Amino acid sequence: MVLNPVIGKLVSKRVVLASASPRRQEILTNVGLRFEVVPSWFKETLEKSSFAAPYEYAIETAKQKALEVANRMHLKHLRTPDIVIGADTIVTVGKQILEKPVDKQDAYKMLSRLSGKEHSVFTGVAIVHCSSKDNRLETEVTDFYEETKVKFAELSEELLWEYIHSGEPMDKAGGYGIQALGGMLVEYIHGDFLNVVGFPLNHFCKKLAELYYPPLKHTIQHVKHDSIPSVETFENLSDGESDSSNPMQHKSANTLERNGMPLSGAVHTLVNSGSIKPVCTVAVENQSGVRECPAKFPSKIVELTDGFRASKALFVASKLKVFDLLKDKCILKAVDVANKIEASVCGTERLLDACASLGLLEKTHQGYSNTDSADTYLVSDRERSLHGYIIHSNDRLWHLFTHLEAAVKEGTMQTHRAFGKETQDLFQDSCYHSVEAKQHFMTAMHSVAKLTARDVATAFDLSPFKSVCDLGGCTGVLGHELVQKYPNLNVTVFDLPDVIANVSCFQPSGQHITPVMFTAGDFFKDNLPEADLYILSLILHDLNDEKIHILLSKISAICKPGCGILWAEMVLDDEKKRSTGLLQSLNMLVQKEGKERNGSKYRCLLDHHGFTNEEIKLTGSVLDVVFCIKK
Repeated sequence: MVLNPVIGKLVSKRVVLASASPRRQEILTNVGLRFEVVPSWFKETLEKSSFAAPYEYAIETAKQKALEVANRMHLKHLRTPDIVIGADTIVTVGKQILEKPVDKQDAYKMLSRLSGKEHSVFTGVAIVHCSSKDNRLETEVTDFYEETKVKFAELSEELLWEYIHSGEPMDKAGGYGIQALGGMLVEYIHGDFLNVVGFPLNHFCKKLAELYYPPLKHTIQHVKHDSIPSVETFENLSDGESDSSNPMQHKSANTLERNGMPLSGAVHTLVNSGSIKPVCTVAVENQSGVRECPAKFPSKIVELTDGFRASKALFVASKLKVFDLLKDKCILKAVDVANKIEASVCGTERLLDACASLGLLEKTHQGYSNTDSADTYLVSDRERSLHGYIIHSNDRLWHLFTHLEAAVKEGTMQTHRAFGKETQDLFQDSCYHSVEAKQHFMTAMHSVAKLTARDVATAFDLSPFKSVCDLGGCTGVLGHELVQKYPNLNVTVFDLPDVIANVSCFQPSGQHITPVMFTAGDFFKDNLPEADLYILSLILHDLNDEKIHILLSKISAICKPGCGILWAEMVLDDEKKRSTGLLQSLNMLVQKEGKERNGSKYRCLLDHHGFTNEEIKLTGSVLDVVFCIKK
């Protein structure tokens, strides 16, 4: 058995499964692997459209799950694991990823889409080896994915609803479980059955064999065929044939799958004496007889190079209200869309095809329709719509970023080049910015708040506080989220007069909505409302250090011991590897005097003004949350 030698190597190690899935636990338990279960707290909020292929999303999610558990055990549990295993299984139709259904109607929509069709099940797996050096966690990540093709039979309405009412679809990606009642829906599968259940055991075993039993030179065979290049293979080694059991010292990718193709993620790394070098799975002999690795296609670089085209396609489709036309499963042909948006048919068709290729639209012989994601986030009147922020990105941020080169050279914002006048705030120059521009900006901030408010409101237990002042709270989205969670909490939004004058159209309707108070003022010039807790969400990144000290001084002066501050920002990691926050730093360079900061900088600012016990919660979403108490 492939895994047997590996078990001997793992018996003395702390192996952790970062998943609460009983199916994954059962699969690994059945092959004799001993492990503890620590479910990951990582929120699966990665933007799917940012990944070139669905399996990349599954791999990244699995990796983040495992890393979150590794970090939490190291920092909070004070128990550094040796190995953490993360996994994420997704079901895809085309490039559309199907999540777990939110309700029975959602399950019906998913299963109806799968009826009579072949779809793919991907599982991404991350194996994280951990070590502690000078109380710092060090990790080495190996990841891979497995794909299985599944074909559903044609499902009758009666069978669909019978299966849905069983309750089985509700906690499963794609809305079915193949190992139980869902098996009756399946006509055939091509590939690993256990991968569809939730964990690709066969591929996992091969990957462990690569890590713990790299091939010795004398076991590598050169296999030549008439029609394909020479490749290298090796046999599985017994315990006594390997000279090292440490996967951090040896890695190999020279194995073949059943079909003779390289394993997923075929280019790996060989770590040897601290140097990292690429290892080739397929070597080709040149004319001189020297074996060379063919250059890997730079897919990531090409994707980044073309990324502006995808963004602009989204921006233009949103500005033309294409997604509004196709909401609620409306299907239109290109000529019909063109007529409604008053555009050329050829141009409209190309735009629609581009959006379909990006996973924003679905294209059939009947015409174009929204994907579920587009219906939720791109239709302008949806509850969680990002339409306002997309329009703001197109009309303001796009123009600013065209002057990024000048911003980098000069180190100054570029509003004067982008808009012909140097201004930092849309609400400070009433002569230059129209009422319409201000309304658009508020709509953008409203849509971002809708996306982030729940993460911010639930990051920490705020029940000890009786009153909250949300400084710069704009339309009050976070305030309403707070009173939903804490009904007895008194929330005041304090913002500029022009903002407060325009908040009425953004307020939720309904008899049971707890009111949020709005007070007009400038928190640099006017007295602040008294409160037990002050919130600053997406405020501090707009300010330089001097202005932050002024604001914190005002808050500190009015705060009593035990009062708190909570702010939400993109917190930069110390190693500066989180691309989202770093790109936001560039955004601040071109349009504001502020900047993004890391956790140490925020702690320093707070300590200076008498706030202690700072805690930072990385939500895994757009914003992170910092919380502290006045001593």
